[in-house]
Order: sequence, then C-alpha cells, then structure tokens
Amino acid sequence: MLDAETNPDPRSIGPCVLSIHAHPDDEASKGASTMARYRTQGVRTVLITCTGGEAGEILNPAADSPEARADLGKVRMAELDEAVRIIGYDALYLLGYRDSGMPDTEWNADPRNFANADLDEAVGRIVRVLRAERPQVVVTYDNDSRGYSHPDHLRVHETSVLAFDRAGDPDWYPDAGDPWQPLKLYYSSGFSRRRIRTMHEWLIDHGEESPFHAWIDRMAQDGDDEDATTTRIDVSDFLEIGRAALLAHRTQVAPDSIFFSMPLDVARDLHPWDEYVLARSLVETGQVDDEFETDLFAGIPVHTGS
Repeated sequence: MLDAETNPDPRSIGPCVLSIHAHPDDEASKGASTMARYRTQGVRTVLITCTGGEAGEILNPAADSPEARADLGKVRMAELDEAVRIIGYDALYLLGYRDSGMPDTEWNADPRNFANADLDEAVGRIVRVLRAERPQVVVTYDNDSRGYSHPDHLRVHETSVLAFDRAGDPDWYPDAGDPWQPLKLYYSSGFSRRRIRTMHEWLIDHGEESPFHAWIDRMAQDGDDEDATTTRIDVSDFLEIGRAALLAHRTQVAPDSIFFSMPLDVARDLHPWDEYVLARSLVETGQVDDEFETDLFAGIPVHTGS
C-alpha cells in the first residue's frame, strides 16, 4: 500500500508518532502515558498544540490568583512546557491560534481563534509539521461531539484528518516541504466507556462517591454499550508519568479531580491501558491479541522496541 515514490522505506528513517491536541493539558489527559512509553522505546514523539488555552477557566482553586488571571495564556504555556518535559516529548510545535472558547461566547467570535481560522490555512500549518517530522503514526480526536463539543476539539478532528490526507499529495501546499504520507491515523479515546464503567463500579463497590454518575446516565441514554476501541496500549509502568503531567497543569487539574479517582495501584490492576480507535490505515494490520491491537505501529516495518 505504500507508494515508494511518495515515502522512503519507513525503516530508513526510524519510528515517529505525532499527536495533535487542542489546548495545553489535552496532551496530559489523552495518551500521555503512551507517549512516555514509546519515548523509552526509541520512538520519536512529537506534539502539536493548536491553541494557547487563553479562554480556559481556572479549575483548581489553589492555583487561582490575580497573577494567573491577568495572563492565563502565559501561565498555561509554562504548564505545557513542564508537562512536555515530564512526558518526554522530543518536539513541541505551537500552531499559534487563540483558544476558541465555547459557542456563543466573546472568545468564540474572535477571528484569531482556531475555530474561525481559514480551514486550508490551518490544515497547511499541520501539513508543514507532518512533512518536517515524517511520522508514520498520527494521533488526533474523533468527531464525537457527544463526548466534548468544544469547538477547538472538533476543529482538531477536521484539520488533522485533512492534513493526514494532504501531507502526501504534492499538489497541496507545494511550499510546505517534500510530501510525506503518514500510514496510520488514530483517535485517542481519553475516557473510554470501558474505563468510565471500571472506575465507577470500583468506587461504588468500595463505598466511595463516584463522580461518574452523569456519564453513566448519559451512556445509558445513548443506548450504545460498546466502545469503538480497536487498540489498547499497556501503560501500567507509565501511569505515574501521565498523572504527573496532569498535575503540571495546576490551573486546570486539582489533585482531587476525577483523573485521580482510582488509586494508582488499582488502576494498574483494573485498567492499565490507553485506548485508541484506528481510523485509517494504509498498511495491513492485524489485532495482536485476538481482540485489540497492542501497538500503534502494528503493520509498519519499523522497530519500536516492543
């Protein structure tokens, strides 16, 4: 399936995975442990952050201060730098757009924000990074607005899917570098239905208050009891890194947030995976353990150390 005239042999350039996220903190809440694991296996890990998160709220009262409110974008950039250090990303690219805020807000009307940007121009910024870094694997978001309908998250899906298709086409963005076609596109699940149920049931069984009741009710109303998960990465040895990266986003994540509802040793036992949906593959790939892929690079002829 690989056109040798478009891409060199992947084995000649080494493995690379590139993640695309909307705001500072998204890289810590979705797939951080996966990226830490691949980094230790010699995979080049690259992060694109599309906005500065300027329109976010301060969700941790302990981090609320006049200084933080005066320039939240600057604070969140510093938090992002620390999370990137903890996860171990090899490269960080900032697309430079402003946070779009939620619909019908003043932020959302700003022409400088990501959701209002010219679509082709925004896709071109991502294509330029794809061609410079030449990842075989791209990780982005799906278009499930039921999960989180922030305009920037939906825009990440829209732009990154187009960038995946256009990066290998020399007719698009001829000044953005030599064409490069990524081979696999994944959607990061974040809090999958399976993970939510596991955490909720454990908390209830142990007499704890569960913060997931509303999620469970919404899942029941949707009438869809199945996850679309195709790929599970065992990150049991890297969960602590993911949690530390979250805590680096001090304005956004409090130590008592839902991310830490389940003790670390319990999470390692009951749900030690980051979960993904394989959205597009240009290589033959199979399910390694008869149910799920266990490697984002499955089917790609590069060595990831797994």
